[in-house]
Amino acid sequence: MSTAGLTPTVVRLKLSLLRNGLRQSGGRRAAYIASLVLVLLVAALQLIGLIALRGNAHAATIAALAVTVLALGWAVMPLFFPSGDETLDPTRLVMLPLQPGPLVRALLTASLVGIGPLFTLCLFTGSVISVAHGSAAYVTAVVAVVLALLVCVALARAVAAANIRLLTSRKGRDLAVLSGLVIAVGAQLVNFGAQRLGSAGLSQLDPAAAVARWVPPASAIAAVDSVSKGSYGTGAAQLGLSAAALAGLLALWSRTLTKLMTSPDQSTLQAAEPGARERTSTSLSRLLPTGRTGTVMERSLRYVWRDPKTKAAWVTSLAIGLIVPVFNALQGTGSIYFACFAAGMLGIQMYNQFGQDTSAFWMVAMTISSPRDAYAELRGRALALLLITLPYATLVTVVTTALLGAWPKLPEVLGLSFALLGAMLATGAWCSARFPYSIPQEGYKNVAPGQAGLAWISIFGGMVSAALLAAPMIAATIWLNVAAGGDEWTWLLLPAGAAYGALITLLGLRLAAPRTARRLPEILAAVSKG
Repeated sequence: MSTAGLTPTVVRLKLSLLRNGLRQSGGRRAAYIASLVLVLLVAALQLIGLIALRGNAHAATIAALAVTVLALGWAVMPLFFPSGDETLDPTRLVMLPLQPGPLVRALLTASLVGIGPLFTLCLFTGSVISVAHGSAAYVTAVVAVVLALLVCVALARAVAAANIRLLTSRKGRDLAVLSGLVIAVGAQLVNFGAQRLGSAGLSQLDPAAAVARWVPPASAIAAVDSVSKGSYGTGAAQLGLSAAALAGLLALWSRTLTKLMTSPDQSTLQAAEPGARERTSTSLSRLLPTGRTGTVMERSLRYVWRDPKTKAAWVTSLAIGLIVPVFNALQGTGSIYFACFAAGMLGIQMYNQFGQDTSAFWMVAMTISSPRDAYAELRGRALALLLITLPYATLVTVVTTALLGAWPKLPEVLGLSFALLGAMLATGAWCSARFPYSIPQEGYKNVAPGQAGLAWISIFGGMVSAALLAAPMIAATIWLNVAAGGDEWTWLLLPAGAAYGALITLLGLRLAAPRTARRLPEILAAVSKG
């Protein structure tokens, strides 16, 4: 293939991949059209909003920070959505006689086709219009928009090429599953920042914008503002920074492509080294109890670390369990009792314990021949969960207490958290035996088709039951806080809550064990549907 015809060929390949993907199903076409309409609507609104800022004292600040945030999105997008563009994987072209230089130009041009570049172009256009004043600024704006867009695209391509071995591995699939969590946490941060800005004004952003003005690609947009103010030398320097960044990214991308095309997969070679598996297989087991309990704990902890769906559920619970109490405390609207939210979120992981095994549950079922074996199995899973949840719930409670300055309330809140966690472990063990459901290994759904009702009953029914089981500790806390002189005895709620949580956990495991032993065939059938 000639280098002159490579670029149009790759662009046609990109369009063909898009067209063939839309032909696969009507649902995929509908989703693409809906996302396209939504992106165009948001792009139009942001374009109008940025143009409306023209003449505002903070227009340059908002433009610089908006471009910086969007460039950060371009950088992390390939890590969390590696399957969004099949041309992101250059190793698919490894068998073709292509030189890195022409291939870089072709892939860079193909990258300009899509919804993302269109959205970015609208934001950059609105940003330069909001700060451009004078004919020289408008000429600079044309160069700045093109340069900033190319920097963003080259940044995404360079990051994707440098991490393509990771993105095509199991860890890459883990990142894709965790993308929803990143979006959720980012939304919380944006909400928190918007509330702070609403009360303190946009002037708080000026120091950050002063730094962003010299960071590509925001420096290209800032050059338009500098030229508008007559600082032609500053504008030229800022454009030069973006041009240098583009050249550096293209050089890094070309070097990475050369390495990918000429070297073997080092991760595969490392995994094939003799003794690699033996060095890691026993490191965890040495720290756990012997016998069946330690074996079950190790298996459960390895699920948390290796299985993408289980890892996503855990990370989501850990993050949200910290975000809700801490962010409310930072906003001044929180309560010390919000710290119990961490115990509640983590306790949910006890529900549907056998669903994470999927069809491999038959191996577990083969080792259970009596309620005693079932109790040992459930106890090991509960202990593995406690190994993470107990210290984390304590940490969240201490952090929330420190932010609110409510140290006298720490013992009672810890006691409540421990009691709630114990209640959720008890109801989770029973629900795992009574309402098991399958978790599909592919895609983003966490419930197999036809089992959504089981999932709702298991989770929400169990949460209500756990709240009822924790009612004695809740009532004791209310009574001690209302009764005259009760504050002197609230510290007793810590040991009482810990003892009550342990007792209710053991009772729940004892009650769930016989049901688990009797329903092994039903559990296996339920968790094998995914």
